[in-house]
Amino acid sequence: MCERKGFLSQTRDVLLGRAEIKPREHIIDCDTPVFIPDGWEVLPEAEQLPNRVKGKFAWNPKEVTLHLANGQKDGKWIEGNKLRRELTKQPVYTAHLLDYLLIPENQHLIPEEWKGKWIFFWGTIYRDRDGNLCVRCLSWRGDRWSWGYRWLDNDWDGGYPAAVRASA
Repeated sequence: MCERKGFLSQTRDVLLGRAEIKPREHIIDCDTPVFIPDGWEVLPEAEQLPNRVKGKFAWNPKEVTLHLANGQKDGKWIEGNKLRRELTKQPVYTAHLLDYLLIPENQHLIPEEWKGKWIFFWGTIYRDRDGNLCVRCLSWRGDRWSWGYRWLDNDWDGGYPAAVRASA
């Protein structure tokens, strides 16, 4: 009747209040090697933003703020290298979170309100195959989530928020 040993007795225990079902906790480990696209490299530790989120944390969308610098608000734009300097005090998330959310079985975790934005993970700065500094992002492509990137030499407006840990 049931192929999983103990399933029926476990179900009975839940129904009788002797056990409970807990949702799976989604743990992101920012200390593991991050995904590096072909021909790219991750900047050395000393060149990354100093306050980026490190270690392990449990996914909670309420702990993520989509941050815009003043130079990105009210129709303004800011050059990416200047934005990088402005983000030095922000607890920016790394590309570990981006890659975790892009796993097909995790995409249901991505907040609906993120659609229509390009969410950047400034905690991991790369150098692409042409030597350009860039940051990867998460974006909705009409029918699926995908990653993209933007060069730091470009201008950044209000459509390009940084994923930052919300203040306690």
